[in-house]
Amino acid sequence: MVEIFPWVFSHTPTSLTPLLATATEAEAPSATLVLAGVLLSLVTIYLASKIGSELCARLDLPPVLGELLGGVVIGVSVLKLLVFPEGGAGAEGSLIITLLEQTAGLTPEGANGVFLAQSEVISVLSELGVIFLLFQIGLESDLKQLIDAGVQSALVAVTGVVVPFLAGTLGLIYLFHVPSIPAIFAGAALTATSIGITAKVLAEIKRLNDKEGQIIIGAAVLDDILGIIILAIVASLAEKGEVEVSSIIYLVLSAAAFLIGSIILGRLVMPYFMGLINKLTTPGTLLIGGLIIAFIFAYIGAVIQLEAILGAFTAGLILGETEKHRELEELVEPIGFMLVPIFFVTVGAKTDLSVLNPAVPSNREGLIIASFLVVVAIVGKVVSGFTLFGGEPVNRIAVGVGMIPRGEVGLVFAGVGSASGVLPESLDAAIIVMVILTTFVAPPLLRVAFQQSEASEASSGEPSKEPAAIAESETTQ
Repeated sequence: MVEIFPWVFSHTPTSLTPLLATATEAEAPSATLVLAGVLLSLVTIYLASKIGSELCARLDLPPVLGELLGGVVIGVSVLKLLVFPEGGAGAEGSLIITLLEQTAGLTPEGANGVFLAQSEVISVLSELGVIFLLFQIGLESDLKQLIDAGVQSALVAVTGVVVPFLAGTLGLIYLFHVPSIPAIFAGAALTATSIGITAKVLAEIKRLNDKEGQIIIGAAVLDDILGIIILAIVASLAEKGEVEVSSIIYLVLSAAAFLIGSIILGRLVMPYFMGLINKLTTPGTLLIGGLIIAFIFAYIGAVIQLEAILGAFTAGLILGETEKHRELEELVEPIGFMLVPIFFVTVGAKTDLSVLNPAVPSNREGLIIASFLVVVAIVGKVVSGFTLFGGEPVNRIAVGVGMIPRGEVGLVFAGVGSASGVLPESLDAAIIVMVILTTFVAPPLLRVAFQQSEASEASSGEPSKEPAAIAESETTQ
């Protein structure tokens, strides 16, 4: 998430400079027209979300994949209904802004201001969506199981970071003769894992609280922390040509102190907090109290340069240990239905498929490099599942596949690299292609991996985990 990284703001892409200058010189955007643009954007997002998820559900594919594809259809790649300035687009490229000009009296002079304000509001709602998603995942997760899976999650996370980073960096240097700093940056982009996408799929297929699900979630959380540290390193390397060791030490210590301290402090404070909630009589007290905790933790995670979603996830874990966690889950769920699709559709809308067009000469080299990066991205994460040990049978392939999607985290790496100017056009396109393909192939592959496991259990006479998972889901509802 770009908003989380302070150094991103100091590197405004040159493609946005004229747009921002124009917006500054233009008339201030009308609040009414900005609201109108946001409302049209939300209508478009919700329609794309429901149509896409419904089609995928009928094809026995994860609904989240439909939300991503729905975003692609309405986004910069196809209909251009929902576009964002990060890709260099302006008001003239947005059909929603065009509609406002034709129906709401928006002037061409004020179009850029409304476009920027509307885009920012949708981006903020998208961030809130992923915060709610991780808060829900934390509520539904079992902290004890997550701690029990800690060592195995750490092995998966470290392997899933080291293998693709080394393979990607060395391969780019020695096979494609890419200079060292861009190669390191691209290799770093291979280390990310999108916890939001994987967690949503695991919840949809009722595997979130299985052993595999807990290992994947734990590893994805650690992956995010390691990814932030690596991003800080490569951003410093790209900006200054050297790494600030003090910044890296700060990030490592902050991450450890935040996660461990939050859990310990939460266990001490939550009984008093819940006691206060029980004494209050006004409607919505439990929901508002839970949201306050989630937002405070998300805020702390953001200001200490960790991800806000990690703070929200931690808050969910802590509140998930209280006696009212089931009730809180039911209260938060409708808000998730409203906000979470905005995140996934927005990720799809920002995905520019034009980088896949081989007819564009500048794309060809990028596609060749992208093919290499995609292979490394998939294999590097799948092998991480085979580092698992112990007597209890675990679906190692499913664990590895669950770590594949790069999603919004990979887009952050690409965005920072593009903004800093360290990545050549072909390599920037290759990273985007890698992010696109890993994001879209992971959900169906994860479902297939678990289906094969169920088939294997059935043929060997072992009981399947699915009935228990379904029963747990029904109890939750």
